[in-house]
Amino acid sequence: MIDLDIGGYIEIIIDWLTNNISPLFEAISAVVTTVIGGFESALMWVPYLIIILLLTALAWWLVSRGIAAFTLIGLLLIEAMGFWEDTMVTLALVLTAAVIALFFGIPTGILAARNKVVEGIVRPVLDTMQTMPAFVYLIPAVLFFGLGTVPGVVATVVFAMPPVVRLTNLGIRQVQPDVVEAAQAFGATPKQVLVKVQLPLALPTILAGINQTIMLALSMVVIAAMIGAGGLGGQVLRGITQLNVGLGFEAGFAIVILAIVLDRITQALGTGRQGTKQ
Repeated sequence: MIDLDIGGYIEIIIDWLTNNISPLFEAISAVVTTVIGGFESALMWVPYLIIILLLTALAWWLVSRGIAAFTLIGLLLIEAMGFWEDTMVTLALVLTAAVIALFFGIPTGILAARNKVVEGIVRPVLDTMQTMPAFVYLIPAVLFFGLGTVPGVVATVVFAMPPVVRLTNLGIRQVQPDVVEAAQAFGATPKQVLVKVQLPLALPTILAGINQTIMLALSMVVIAAMIGAGGLGGQVLRGITQLNVGLGFEAGFAIVILAIVLDRITQALGTGRQGTKQ
């Protein structure tokens, strides 16, 4: 019987990467730290009432009066429980991870849709990324970047990227061939077909992928509190380690509120503004 020490090979690869391309990891860490700091500074600088009112107005305009009322009451409740700063830290981590995931994910999805070879390579990679347990992503992130917010964001990006890649690929491939052929018949270049025909028609599907990426980012950011990411996940972890049921429940409830608000608003972006407010 052949004994394959896969874990040993992985350790060798990680050691080689750590010893030979550490400047790359330092550069990534610097960029991620800068982006997180920018989001955190902006969110902390704006008074909480302004943010609550803006999100409430956005929910009213995009979704419904009911979701707007939930947004207003839920965010005020988060402030009343004393979790506003932790919520803003969590939101900054989610926004950072989502922006990076979309920056790499959407172009990858476009390439996969336009090239069968790329799709053949990307598909098994995405399958692996989506079936890997979430906690496994924390191990290489800590080995390469240490503890803190940076490894949390890096692990979150890897965990949250697959939906936007898949749905960007799917949305472009679902565009009717006769529409593409009509654009080509009028002399459109491949770039013009992509930008003016395929992407606009695939936009609802792509936005659905963006919604799923943001929600997965939120779930992973909470788990990343185990390696020092902080935010609401840190409060949940503190409640668990201290057996403080009240703290854990309050922080968990704040996460639920934030998740519902983000989900409803980003979901509405994919379906368009509703004609009838409820």
